Amino acid sequence: MRQAGRYLPEYRRVRERLSLLDLCKTPEAAAEVTVQPVDRLGVDAAILFADILLVAEPLGVGLTFAKGEGPVIARPVRTRDDVVRLPTVDPAEAVPFVFETVRLACRALEGRVPLIGFAGAPFTVASYLVEGGPSREFLETRRMMYANPDTWTALMERLSAFTARYLAGQIEAGADAVQLFDSWVGCLSPDAYRRHVLPFTRSVIAALPPGVPVIHFGTGTAGLLEAMRDAGGDVIGLDWRVDLAAAWSRLGPGVGVQGNLDPAVLLSERAEITRGVAAVLEGAGGRAGHIFNLGHGVLPSTPWEHVRAMVDLVHEMSRR
Repeated sequence: MRQAGRYLPEYRRVRERLSLLDLCKTPEAAAEVTVQPVDRLGVDAAILFADILLVAEPLGVGLTFAKGEGPVIARPVRTRDDVVRLPTVDPAEAVPFVFETVRLACRALEGRVPLIGFAGAPFTVASYLVEGGPSREFLETRRMMYANPDTWTALMERLSAFTARYLAGQIEAGADAVQLFDSWVGCLSPDAYRRHVLPFTRSVIAALPPGVPVIHFGTGTAGLLEAMRDAGGDVIGLDWRVDLAAAWSRLGPGVGVQGNLDPAVLLSERAEITRGVAAVLEGAGGRAGHIFNLGHGVLPSTPWEHVRAMVDLVHEMSRR
């Protein structure tokens, strides 16, 4: 979860010469920062370095990244006409640099660990397009969903088709597994999720090549876990706001779980990190199908040594 980032000195050095978008569009550099955490942290898989909104730029909505504020969409998508104006794009032509990054990263990893590709889920990407950037309440998104369901459906159908092809392209390029990030779907009620999100997420996952594991992740989703399971995925990602054992019991034996240490624990001392790791592993109970992970991304102010300590503790305690 956000393996490469500002907490790593080697990543900061790359960012001194490249903006975020330029880094994502430079396969050699993106592959380099994809592999960096494997060497620095000793993790058991590499995660493709790419931004969740790379798929938005070819839609012509005016994507930029404002310093300290995150992504900004200059031309938000609010009406049916806005949706109609969105071009139909082929990921191979729109974001070829992502697939080249996958190929280069696989070559650099040399089979040491698998590579996980990823994409933003249709709802989360749609929320950025509709809101015009990050949001707390997602009022414009929810307004469209309830007041203009036909417009919402048209937008989600566009994004679902693109996302499925985008992930399939990463798999074809060499990704061993893929993760679908629905970062903001926790703002919805279970009923809204089932009506307005689940069918589209399901269509993405169902369209992927069989046999390639899919991790389905969201934040703030304690009330949506069963619905997310129904939408699909071999593994359901858990954030830190839910008890892992209780969540897995709700999900049932048919799926694995990923998670779910609070990223803020890594800002503390080793004793607390040890306690946190032990608690997560105790919740998993040694059952097959648990991927130890944070409940969301590594925080920028985290000492990298603490991340390495966490990884080492997971390996040590798991062997016991």
